[in-house]
Amino acid sequence: MQSNTKESGLETLIVEHLVNYNGYELGNNQDYNKDYAIDETRLFRFLQDTQPDKLEKLGVFKSDMGKVKFLNRLQGEITKNGVIEVLRNGVKIYPVTLDLYYLTPSLENATAVDLYNKNIFSVTRQLMYSNDNTRLALDFAVFINGLPIITCELKNRLTKQNVEDAVQQYKNDRSPRELLFNFGRCMVHFAVDDNEVKMCTELKEKSSWFLPFNKGYNDGAGNPPNPNGIKTDFLWKQILVKEELSNIIENYAQIVEEKDEETKKVTRKQVFPRYHQLSGVKSLLADIQIKGPGQKYLIQHSAGSGKSNSIAWLAHQLVSLQKDGKDIFDTVIVVTDRINLDKQIKNTIKGFMQVSNTVGHAASSGDLKKLIQDGKKIIITIVHKFPYILDDIGNQHRKNNFAIIIDEAHSSQSGNMSAKMNMALSENYEDNEEETIEDKIIKILEGRKMLTNASYFAFTATPKNKTLEMFGVPHEVDGQVKHRPFHVYTMKQATQEGFIMDVLKEYTPINSYYKIAKIVEDDPMFDKKKAQKKLRKYVESNEKAISLKAEIMVDHFHDHVIAKRKVGGKARAMVVTSSIERAIQYYYSITEYLQKRKSPYKAIVAFSGEKEFGGKKLTESIINDFPSNEIEKKLKKDPYRILVVANKFQTGYDEPLLHTMYVDKVLTDIKAVQTLSRLNRAHPDKTDVFVLDFANDTDTIKDAFSKYYRTTILSDETDPDKLNDLESDIWRYQVFTEQNVDSIVELFLNGAERDKLDPILDVCSQYYIDNLDEDEQIDFKSKAKAFTRTYGFLAAILPYGNADWEKLSIFLNLLIPKLPAPKEEDLSKGILEAIDLDSYRAEAQAKMSIVLEDTEDYEIAPVPTSAGGGRSDVELDLLSNILSSFHDLFGNINWNDEEQVKKQIAVIPEAVSKDKDYLNAMKNSDKQNARIESEKALNRAVINMMTDNMEIFKQYNDNDSFKKWLSDMVFTLTYNTDGIPFTDKPPEI
Repeated sequence: MQSNTKESGLETLIVEHLVNYNGYELGNNQDYNKDYAIDETRLFRFLQDTQPDKLEKLGVFKSDMGKVKFLNRLQGEITKNGVIEVLRNGVKIYPVTLDLYYLTPSLENATAVDLYNKNIFSVTRQLMYSNDNTRLALDFAVFINGLPIITCELKNRLTKQNVEDAVQQYKNDRSPRELLFNFGRCMVHFAVDDNEVKMCTELKEKSSWFLPFNKGYNDGAGNPPNPNGIKTDFLWKQILVKEELSNIIENYAQIVEEKDEETKKVTRKQVFPRYHQLSGVKSLLADIQIKGPGQKYLIQHSAGSGKSNSIAWLAHQLVSLQKDGKDIFDTVIVVTDRINLDKQIKNTIKGFMQVSNTVGHAASSGDLKKLIQDGKKIIITIVHKFPYILDDIGNQHRKNNFAIIIDEAHSSQSGNMSAKMNMALSENYEDNEEETIEDKIIKILEGRKMLTNASYFAFTATPKNKTLEMFGVPHEVDGQVKHRPFHVYTMKQATQEGFIMDVLKEYTPINSYYKIAKIVEDDPMFDKKKAQKKLRKYVESNEKAISLKAEIMVDHFHDHVIAKRKVGGKARAMVVTSSIERAIQYYYSITEYLQKRKSPYKAIVAFSGEKEFGGKKLTESIINDFPSNEIEKKLKKDPYRILVVANKFQTGYDEPLLHTMYVDKVLTDIKAVQTLSRLNRAHPDKTDVFVLDFANDTDTIKDAFSKYYRTTILSDETDPDKLNDLESDIWRYQVFTEQNVDSIVELFLNGAERDKLDPILDVCSQYYIDNLDEDEQIDFKSKAKAFTRTYGFLAAILPYGNADWEKLSIFLNLLIPKLPAPKEEDLSKGILEAIDLDSYRAEAQAKMSIVLEDTEDYEIAPVPTSAGGGRSDVELDLLSNILSSFHDLFGNINWNDEEQVKKQIAVIPEAVSKDKDYLNAMKNSDKQNARIESEKALNRAVINMMTDNMEIFKQYNDNDSFKKWLSDMVFTLTYNTDGIPFTDKPPEI
């Protein structure tokens, strides 16, 4: 008999595996009640087997009325709360509560094991679900105790159909008006072929949003080759097994409700874990179950990959994780920069436990101690509050076990905060009035270690070298100890799967062209390097440049984003600026141009603190005319469409409506990835994103993203002997003595006032000033900084402490601020007073797609231990040469035929000098009136040139700087009180 390579063959394979190996029953269409979308036979068999006395009270089998009443009540509860909630909590119908599913038991509880085994898992193939169209059939559906939880459409690549055809079948042929496909009626809908799986939690016809549910292959999309079967058989061999489905129902899947604080409207969203979320959380829990507390875990999950849900699911399950019948953790602490994460976690776990009894938010000093005493199991705090909160933890809590989940690890860890956190939680740290200074130092050392009574779970998309070394999994390769993440969901996979948008696919660099004129007669010398930086900043922050770039942004947003109805007509844009002052400039320029265009939209500005601008002290709330905490909410609603930012909303901001980014800030490395990744959040109506970049070259952006495209690995560990080298070099300068160090450390640790510390520090500082030359001062100070920086990090991870290093670190941290920086003359001073902006224009280059190389995992170097700093050699150059090289570097006006333009401009002075009105003014009037007539004559001369060169006419009318330069040049060359026409040689252009 030939192999069945048709779709029906795949269906048979799956169903037979579920029945023969997973303990499923095989259902049929006769058992299915279309009016209630249930397997009626199995529902009543389960209830009769487990709760016959309750059925008796309800009179279900005594009359049709009793049965109908029960089924109507059941249907109403599923419609209201969803099938997951009904399975978890049962259904109340007077006078009883019926259990519709028994939870996974602990092995010690024989009664619970027996009840769980009474659950009926079944699969019905070719399910005819419709009353209206009896020919419609679903490939198969999975039921628990007669309630449908999963539907599945299959396709077969051998018959030239794939998972996308299954998706289209759901969108076109599986109407959400059919009871089985109502919201919340099933847990998830799977589209499956032999290569890929996709999932959807809410069918909305054409708007149905299917997400990948794949393992990933080679750090990218898809699934690996399967030597033992079909690539996608993990779905029915791992996910649809009874134990795993129970795990998902009990710990992951749910309906989350979100309320709009203004409209009070409640939106409901059904959540089902992606494969990487399920895999990540499960692997963490399994490892903890084996090893217990005291472990470190780094989870490298791409930005936009659903870290908030992963953190919530992990936190909820860590609370109840047990070993040998005891809780492994007493308290789970979530440390985050995102203030709204506590709300997300509460929304996520409220279906699993009583939130009010379980979750607390530590917002100020003292909260954490009280929350622990009140029995809160999950405590959420923001990074900035955490060090202060830790100081107040009582001694009794240092004997507890903690799970510390760090959201975006690189931004939540610093040596100082980590030390305070560990000291506060460490079991070994106890107050003792008889302690010596040495005792205290040893305890600080012990406190700075990664604790045995705490496990660390660090989530990040872009791990730095410190993060990898502190939390990564060490492994030896060719004699080197490398560190890698414990679990990975790469940017490559997330992008290829379409779970996040490819922010580099529609990338347009904007080149600026400008000319700067020398407005002083002499040709002074300046520091070339510093001068170039000042010139660039001067040009790009010039009001004319800001105004022009703002117009480009607004025109692009209207013509290419709004007009093309991006994100279903709901697209938003972000303008990324280099400073608060620049953000305010952009906000006002954009606002002015929006009004000029009669645009219906408005901009919002976002920055921290207060800034003096235009003689006024401004905050974002003053400018926007609404409170800062409403910015995210306002941007979601019209008329607000453009968000102008200065160092805000560039990390952690999750807004799927964000479609376009205008970048006028230099971005490198992690900053580039984090900033541009604000665009990557997927949305059902989002098919692309745009980046217009005024400040960066594409190679820099490509290099930044390449580091985090696949798994990021630390190439080697930090060498602690580098601290010995630095210590030796620092002592060699004899800026301080051992007595100085011992005295300062003793005073500091005993809480001495400043007037006891400063005399010793000032003596050392004065020696540094009097006895070290500038080069020695630079070397000493940079090595001192390198020592404290490196030690602060290594102290947390080295297995053995070093009291001398700890004392030196305390001393240097107090001494360094006292050391004056060597005076360095600014040899670029005055350059801005010697120049003027002649012209500026910005030109979009060809739109491109930046393609990241699919190389091996990226290795980054360990934490640098060398001293940085030092003075760079100054290169002096003439102003004229600096301007020339600046134009070569950054561009100027691009004329179509520059030589022809030069020739035509050269004849203008002669034409103006022959103008009768101008000649008369030179003879009979003062210089001011002569200048007025000169400009009139120039205007007439340029108009006369229109037929020969439209380009000069356009620059003269549109470019104020060009007009000023031409006017000044012509008047300087032609003005004389004798009224003699210009006859000199043509001017140099």
